[in-house]
Amino acid sequence: MSAATRSRTPDRLCADAVELAREAAEDAAFPQPVGPHLAVEAEGDRVATHYFESADPAYRGWRWRVTVARAARARYVTLDEVSLSPGQDALLAPEWLPWSERLRPGDLGPGDLLPSDADDLRLEPGISGEDEAPPNSAVAAEDAPGTLRRADLGPLAEELGMGRPRVLSRFGLREAAERWEENYGPQTAMAQSAPASCLSCGFLVPLTGSLRQAFGVCANEYAPADGRVVSLGFGCGAHSEAASLIPKPAQPAPPVIDHVGADPL
Repeated sequence: MSAATRSRTPDRLCADAVELAREAAEDAAFPQPVGPHLAVEAEGDRVATHYFESADPAYRGWRWRVTVARAARARYVTLDEVSLSPGQDALLAPEWLPWSERLRPGDLGPGDLLPSDADDLRLEPGISGEDEAPPNSAVAAEDAPGTLRRADLGPLAEELGMGRPRVLSRFGLREAAERWEENYGPQTAMAQSAPASCLSCGFLVPLTGSLRQAFGVCANEYAPADGRVVSLGFGCGAHSEAASLIPKPAQPAPPVIDHVGADPL
């Protein structure tokens, strides 16, 4: 018989086997007690599941599921399965995520290691020579005599401080720029109320490379962005020229003295 034609009414003998189901739930829950009987549902022909409330304080909202069954034309009900399942108001753990997706800025502590994936889109190969063919290979033999190969640049790059295996890719640069722009950019509330932008501030330390055109580092210890990368359009009240940029209040009009009339004594 298919599941669609099965009766939703539990078998009478299976539905009456509450004590059998309770004993099985108590054995599984020991030493914690089992709460009251909640319901019974039909799982199929002569198969029913009894639900009991879990009294374990660590599993609030969970239910003990005890499935019982009997054979055709049998008058005795037997135990089938016992399990603990969450109810509608059960406290559940959050959905599992790999560690690389659980990390948040600021989670890294002293002694922690955060390795970057080999295919990290934020990075691209630098001048390392690791992707060059061996000297005795057919590909290397095709190089013309005197040609400066990439592998030959490795020792020179290390001597100049440029021997990093990987450097920021365009994607990594754009991602960093968007993050810095969001935190310390011209659209922030601090920048909107500033007398001028960081572009004209004497405390701005420019960056190098392509990021120099849009970002710098704040070096004012009293500024909210001290030691952080800021957009040139960012600004705050600690601007180096704030004193000259603040409009001076208007001078009050001189007092009017009446030299003609006389004040009554």
